[in-house]
Amino acid sequence: MRILFVKTSSLGDVIHNCPAVSDVRRRFPDAVIDWVVEESFAGIVGMHPAVRRAIPVAIRRWRRTMLHASTWREAQAFRRALREEGYDVVIDTQGLLKSALIAASARGVRHGFDARSAREAIASRFYDVRHAVSGEMHAVERNRLLTASSLGITSTGGCDYGLESPGGSPIPMQRPFCVLLCMTSRADKLWPEERWAALVRAIAARGWESILPWGSPAEQARCGRIAASAGAGIVPRAMSLAELASLMKDAKAAIGVDTGLAHLAAALGAPAIGLYCGSEPALTGLHGGATAVNLGGPGRVPSAQEVLTALEAIA
Repeated sequence: MRILFVKTSSLGDVIHNCPAVSDVRRRFPDAVIDWVVEESFAGIVGMHPAVRRAIPVAIRRWRRTMLHASTWREAQAFRRALREEGYDVVIDTQGLLKSALIAASARGVRHGFDARSAREAIASRFYDVRHAVSGEMHAVERNRLLTASSLGITSTGGCDYGLESPGGSPIPMQRPFCVLLCMTSRADKLWPEERWAALVRAIAARGWESILPWGSPAEQARCGRIAASAGAGIVPRAMSLAELASLMKDAKAAIGVDTGLAHLAAALGAPAIGLYCGSEPALTGLHGGATAVNLGGPGRVPSAQEVLTALEAIA
């Protein structure tokens, strides 16, 4: 059986699709599985040993260069790569117009959410087979149920992300450490800087180090302010997703706001605490990890003491 998944972005969404891939491999050990994903997240897909081929797409970058001839050449090359072979089943677990159009370009029977279940109802018009999946389920379980329905099987067994991180920590550490993920794409998801500083001080009091990764100049500045206020903490050089995965795998715990990196930590089996300030963890919180804890929610900003209590319980 040949199966193509379409889940292009963002980082958290890509990670949430990994258990569906594990379900397929568990039920169909000989299945050939390919996956269309945004180029910046192809490395995550490559961490799943069940995926034969990550097919990178660059919609985010192409949108900025729509008038360039090179963009159209790249888009044509992507479409050729997508159509190199036929699939028995094409599953769009994203449910957006952009992902549905990608699925429509592939050769195979296209499955996706029905109009009520898709994030963008118009996407359902491009599928050959449409499935009703409750929007009240966690994103991981929605992906698993859609996949099972598309393949005519029952989604059973525990949540297995299946990711294998590359070895070797990018930062040689002499002391135990926690990774603090204070960056996110939305301002309403941020945890107050003074609470981060209080957490860094409390972690230092335990004899542990805090590492504050960043991905943009603004995030680097925020990490710098937190470390300066706390009088402790390491703001490292910029790191790739693979390096961050290795780092979190070795951490005592990863503590982060609603960001894809926090989901990556949980998917790798690291003790992880999710801090939810503007989003609902029941739908997109850290999920499936034996040592994953979600705190807060819309209008319920966690305190530093809540985080410390959770850290003591899992680390």
